[in-house]
Amino acid sequence: MLVARFRLVRYDEGIMASVGGTLNDTSKEAEQAYLKLLRAVPLWRKAAMVETLTKACQELAVAGIRMRYPNASENEIRMRLAALWLDREMMVAMFSWDSKLEGY
Repeated sequence: MLVARFRLVRYDEGIMASVGGTLNDTSKEAEQAYLKLLRAVPLWRKAAMVETLTKACQELAVAGIRMRYPNASENEIRMRLAALWLDREMMVAMFSWDSKLEGY
């Protein structure tokens, strides 16, 4: 049975949240106020927020792929997008797409 394994990519460690989960560009007071607001958000709304952010990330990734590969077919764009989310072994097993050979 194949189990999807997602890769965690950190683009800018100076801006991204640290591994411990605290924001490194925000005062403690502001972070505490932010966390209090987040805790008050209903679960259904949090799920909607995650969905919106995920779609935005995917759209940005597709835009980047289209810029790097302007002649790519829709299928190639889907493969390159999947290669950004799934690890190499999963891509080869599921789609016969080797990101080391094809790129992202």
